[in-house]
Amino acid sequence: MQEDQLSRAVAAGIITPVQAKQLSAFLAQAPRPQVAQGAEPSAPRFDLAHVLWYLGALIIMGAMGLFSTLAFSLMGSPALLATSVAYAIAFTAAGHHLWHKRGLTTPGGLLIAVAVSMTPLAIYSLQDMAGWWAGMDRPGTYQGFFKWIKGGFLPMEIATVAASLVALRFYRFPFILFIASVALWFMSMDLADWLKGVAAWSSEGLRKNVSMVFGLILIAIAWAVDLRRTDKDMGFWLHLVGIATFWGGLSLQNSDSELSKFLYCLLNLGLIGLAVFLSRRVYAVFGGIGVIFYLGYLAYQVFKDSLLFPFAMSAVGLAVIGLGLLYYRKAGALNAALEGSLPAGILRLRPAVHA
Repeated sequence: MQEDQLSRAVAAGIITPVQAKQLSAFLAQAPRPQVAQGAEPSAPRFDLAHVLWYLGALIIMGAMGLFSTLAFSLMGSPALLATSVAYAIAFTAAGHHLWHKRGLTTPGGLLIAVAVSMTPLAIYSLQDMAGWWAGMDRPGTYQGFFKWIKGGFLPMEIATVAASLVALRFYRFPFILFIASVALWFMSMDLADWLKGVAAWSSEGLRKNVSMVFGLILIAIAWAVDLRRTDKDMGFWLHLVGIATFWGGLSLQNSDSELSKFLYCLLNLGLIGLAVFLSRRVYAVFGGIGVIFYLGYLAYQVFKDSLLFPFAMSAVGLAVIGLGLLYYRKAGALNAALEGSLPAGILRLRPAVHA
């Protein structure tokens, strides 16, 4: 149990400070559970093996999707369908073996995720063979699924989400939610393109606004998932895709108003505050990047010829680093103080501590 969790328990009145110290000392002396040889530790890790596992899975997904070329499509729809089905079966079998037989849930789960990622290719092949593009023209090669917004891609996205949910039913691996989240994002954009005849703004503006709205909805869903306090961090990838789509749509908005740019900076500062409340560092990352963008705008536009501006910003940067160091050292006490000052109704909306 972490020190900040003990501090939160003290602040909530569950245990006394003396009991917290005794429990901390007991846990420090308790023997660590033995891990079977060849099995993966239950706690998440970030080492070279895990980096290679994720990198390999992303390379396979990219090879079969984003980096596919016209030559890939020249195979013909029946051959593409056979390839996608064979890949899905092979990766599912390998992932199932690693998951259940070897106890290696991370590489096993990644192979299951790769199998799920074959769904768009299979559905594309079926659509191409049947000529069914949701009432729209054929949207080009399969590579276009990752590059263009087309209403005809909707069946591929719906099937991918469905396949992700089926996979999650049998393999509770959070990365599968990343695939589902990206498919849902594609779906929101393609659905907007399909219905853009009723839109009041331009197609480009529509996509930015749809991206922002989708991001907010996905953040709310991820927040709700966190509140369930499951044994695995099922919300991480939902938070990542949610904030990426919201922040991307927000940052691409066009405005010549100084007030709107300042409000953009305030929103990014709000994301940093949200990172503390939700215990999710990813919001601080995007919020920090947004603040840097705004400061860069001030440096190159508003204070272009000011000699003191870079020195002032350096001081601000050092102050921010110092604030980060202070938070790192006092995170447990600050979390306990925060929870001790929040009303019970708000406190119930705060998830457990995550990365």
